[in-house]
Amino acid sequence: MEHFAGRSNGVLRSVHGSPCIRRRRARAISVAPTLPQLAALPMNDKQPPAKKAPSSRTDGVVTLEQVAELAGVSPSTVSRILNGTAAVSQAKKDAVQAAIQELGFRPNPVARGLAGGRTLSIGVVTQIISSPFYGEALLGIERELERAGYVPLFVSGNWNEDDERKAIETLLSRRVDGIIVLAGLLKDEALLALTASLPTVVVGRQLTGPQLYSFRFDNRLGARAATQHLIEQGHRRIAFIAGDLVHDDAVDRQQGYFEALATAGIAVDQNLIVQSDYTEAGGMQAVSRLLERDARFTAMFCSNDQMAIGACLGLHRRNLRVPDDVSLVGFDDLIMARYAMPPLTTVRQSVYEMGSEAAMAMLKLLNGGSPNVQLPAPELVVRESTRRLHR
Repeated sequence: MEHFAGRSNGVLRSVHGSPCIRRRRARAISVAPTLPQLAALPMNDKQPPAKKAPSSRTDGVVTLEQVAELAGVSPSTVSRILNGTAAVSQAKKDAVQAAIQELGFRPNPVARGLAGGRTLSIGVVTQIISSPFYGEALLGIERELERAGYVPLFVSGNWNEDDERKAIETLLSRRVDGIIVLAGLLKDEALLALTASLPTVVVGRQLTGPQLYSFRFDNRLGARAATQHLIEQGHRRIAFIAGDLVHDDAVDRQQGYFEALATAGIAVDQNLIVQSDYTEAGGMQAVSRLLERDARFTAMFCSNDQMAIGACLGLHRRNLRVPDDVSLVGFDDLIMARYAMPPLTTVRQSVYEMGSEAAMAMLKLLNGGSPNVQLPAPELVVRESTRRLHR
């Protein structure tokens, strides 16, 4: 510095000069640090880091406090605007929305849910996640819940009572706001006991409970329509591949098959009936078992599309053509039915809509309402896998 010449025995020596210099020195001395102050300064050039504002975060996530600061309102006002819990002036709403846009703020749905006593999550117990049937239902559930700001948590019961119980217990431990159960084998009493504490929607079974709503598709009517179509095409030797009769829908579809035969005056031939497992491989195996019995048939009704697709391949491998040698009908109208070779005649139940309706029923329960699901009636979709029998 120009007004210090150096040090001598720890004492600063002044530079003497003209009055002008002395005046400059006087001005400088008025702000220069004293010896104790100099001694207190750090020996390196680094300055201590400045304290961060309370609203900033080291991970770069924009906070609600930062939004409030930019908008010129309190954090509680921002919270009320986001949650819609109180009346706020339009000017404040506009300011908060502008701040959210500028900062790129993303509200935390979990925090918002907890503030309202909810986690904004819904547990969904499916059976086989890889199944195309359940895949369509889960898609319907997911889209409907997401529109309402909820997140679905999917777990599989694997058609096993113990797995279903563990799945529900897992969802309860996650503090979900409600549970949707798609079919399953868990006993009614056990299911009711496990889900008694929260809203529950059960699809494919008939149950009653204080916070529970259940609905099912008219499987019996659909199976009657499928069998009746084959009868109207002139077939009387109609093989039937049933699902595993531990499932309510499999029982109902078999009953519909029986009723259609009875109405037409056709006796039930147990040699034409075989049970399988609702899979493509199960359909192939069922065809082999029927042919090994030397069962003679001109038509076949399968309890679901997956078994019908497998049955079609099984018939092909035995040099039997669909529909020239055997007319074939499925059930469900999955997407695969439209692209089978030949395209499959089947009974339509809107699986996607079933999932969507289950989600809407859950949302109504959560809001204290009473669901009233009205699924469309079964509809026969005639494609190219059936033909009139020529005698």
